[in-house]
Amino acid sequence: MAPSRRFNANEDGYAQPGDLIEILRPAYQHWALYLGDGYIINVTPVDDGAPGTMSSAKSVFSRKAMVRMQLLKDVVGEDKYRINNKYDSHYTPLPVEQIIACAESYIDTEVSYDVLGSNCEHFVTMLRYGKPVSSQVS
Repeated sequence: MAPSRRFNANEDGYAQPGDLIEILRPAYQHWALYLGDGYIINVTPVDDGAPGTMSSAKSVFSRKAMVRMQLLKDVVGEDKYRINNKYDSHYTPLPVEQIIACAESYIDTEVSYDVLGSNCEHFVTMLRYGKPVSSQVS
C-alpha cells in the first residue's frame, strides 16, 4: 500500500485498535472500525457482490447489511482513507477491550441498514462510544 494514501494517522502513523477509519469513496465516505493486525469491521449491503466496496446507489437503497471483518487494504482498494476519531472531543471512547469485544460479537451478523438512521458511521460510532452518531446525515 502506498504511504501517500494514508493520512491523519496517530503519532506513530498507524491505526490502533478501536480507531475509526474513514474511507473516502468518490461520492461518499465509508466507515469502519480498526480491530488490529490490519483488520477492520464494517457493514456492507447483504446483496453486494464485492464486500466492503459499497456502491453509493446500493448503500442508499439497501435495508439490510452484513457485519464483516476484512483486511483494511482489501476494503480501501485504491481509495484514500484516514484515521478519524472526530467525535472524541464530544464523547468519551469506551475502553478498547470493550470496543473490540463488542465489535467481534457482531461479525457475520445481519443488521438493519438505513442511510439516514443506521448507516456505517452510526455502526462504528456505536462501537467506539456506545452512541450511534453520524454527521453525514446532519
